Amino acid sequence: MLTAQATFRVALIQMRSGRSPAANLDAATKLIAEAKAGGADYVQTPEMTNILESRRDALMAAIKPEHEDPSLAAFRDLARRHRLWLHVGSLALKISPDRAVNRGFLIDPEGGVAARYDKIHMFDVDLPNGESYRESRSYAPGEHAVTARLPWGRLGLTICYDLRFPGLYRALAEAGSMFLAIPSSFTRQTGEAHWHVLNRARAIENGCFVFAAAQGGSHENGRDTFGHSLVVDPWGRVLAEGDVEPAVVIAEIDPNAVATARARIPSLQHGRRFEIVDPMEKPAHLHVV
Repeated sequence: MLTAQATFRVALIQMRSGRSPAANLDAATKLIAEAKAGGADYVQTPEMTNILESRRDALMAAIKPEHEDPSLAAFRDLARRHRLWLHVGSLALKISPDRAVNRGFLIDPEGGVAARYDKIHMFDVDLPNGESYRESRSYAPGEHAVTARLPWGRLGLTICYDLRFPGLYRALAEAGSMFLAIPSSFTRQTGEAHWHVLNRARAIENGCFVFAAAQGGSHENGRDTFGHSLVVDPWGRVLAEGDVEPAVVIAEIDPNAVATARARIPSLQHGRRFEIVDPMEKPAHLHVV
């Protein structure tokens, strides 16, 4: 049995998910087996492991409710068979005839679902190159931040666009998280500009490890994702990184590095609540004549 301070091995599964959940499951299964052969204790797959589909009608035709989803059942079996913590970054799952959820799952070595997390922040943006995304048209946002206990410390679960909302990560760290999971399918354009700096910032701000498995390359639906799956330590150093090809990215993790970083810069202890005021405006309760 691993103790709370034992080192462990993280493996990030970088994928190029297409429109077929069965084909994506097959690809993930092979990479998870490779990760296990590499000594992984915790394996993370990217956002939208089971499908990347931009057409809403095609998406709804291809996905299932959680209790019927064959990918989730297969991943639970894989975790049990390989005796590892398997974090499925997210699956697209149907919650009504015309509505889905972007849901991550942490699966324990017995095959049980230890935690579920529904992506809170919806990616509704128009990019300068003409790309447009409206995640909220198909997906219902989550309403709860989630942490889960691993044998080596607490994990905070997030997904992709959540990365741009630092308050979420501060809350997860203040709730005891030592590791931050950020499985993603960042666009190539935004990834080139912001992927590395944002992941490193979330690690540095909170004195946490960041585990960020990513989608990478040109997908069947025409989308280009950035790849570059990252493991970042609590001091902001990149311990391991992918490129754009499907691969397994592995790093050895020493949980003691969290306490070391937080002792150097104890910002989690120094946070203060404050109010915003504008000295040019009159207080709201005064009546000015």
